[in-house]
Amino acid sequence: MVYTGVLTKMQTEFLEPIQYYLVFESDFIHMNQLLNKSIDIKLVGHQCLSCGFDRPIYRQGFCKTCFFDKPLAGDWIMRPELSTAHLGKEDRDLEYEKKVQLQPHIVYLANSSNVKVGVTRKSQVPIRWIDQGAHEAIEIVEVPNRYLAGITEVALKDHVADKTNWRNMLKNDIKDEDLLEWRQNLKQYIPDEVQDYFIENNSETHLQFPVDKYPEKPKSLNLKKQIEYSGKLVGIKGQYLIFDDQTVFNIRANEGLVVEINI
Repeated sequence: MVYTGVLTKMQTEFLEPIQYYLVFESDFIHMNQLLNKSIDIKLVGHQCLSCGFDRPIYRQGFCKTCFFDKPLAGDWIMRPELSTAHLGKEDRDLEYEKKVQLQPHIVYLANSSNVKVGVTRKSQVPIRWIDQGAHEAIEIVEVPNRYLAGITEVALKDHVADKTNWRNMLKNDIKDEDLLEWRQNLKQYIPDEVQDYFIENNSETHLQFPVDKYPEKPKSLNLKKQIEYSGKLVGIKGQYLIFDDQTVFNIRANEGLVVEINI
């Protein structure tokens, strides 16, 4: 069966194991059902996730024009501490920025390849942890806007990592950590204006991914160079498809590519 559509990050269900869905405009694929089956992926075009035109994808699924113009790609997306909607200051589109920035946000610890700190909207828990391939995670603070979450993350970066080693995450080169202890130890570094939002009493969340075989030496598929790839799917973790020849394909990093998938 052949499916054609624009890649966007896989939608997920928080079950045991995590359920993954690749959603196209008029169809979807339940990816868990493809484990241990051969898949052919072919690049057939591009479609900017904002303007919809067939233009080369620059970053985050956007063409270059949209990446520098549209509010969905503002600097505050990747750097929450740059948020200004709480001050009534516009970056690119104040109404959009108010909608996204002025809602409850979570600062969390997630353990994927190592313990890291991160920020997400409350509505994106536990989706954000799933997308990062974290096998355990815990909330640290819940704040009313993105700016407060951002300055908390910046303050904690001096004491805990803020990046995931994707290779170690995919190799499952991980160890369990006491995230309750981590959270308590980091409390002293949270900014004064955020201390009242500290979360004392919740427990760790544990996640199970549908992986039959982890790669020992994961090699990333670059569909823009290779154009077409065939392999047997043996796992899904984070937003990565894992194949039996140790090839891995990051769906999130390839948003905006139009692909043909033959199953």
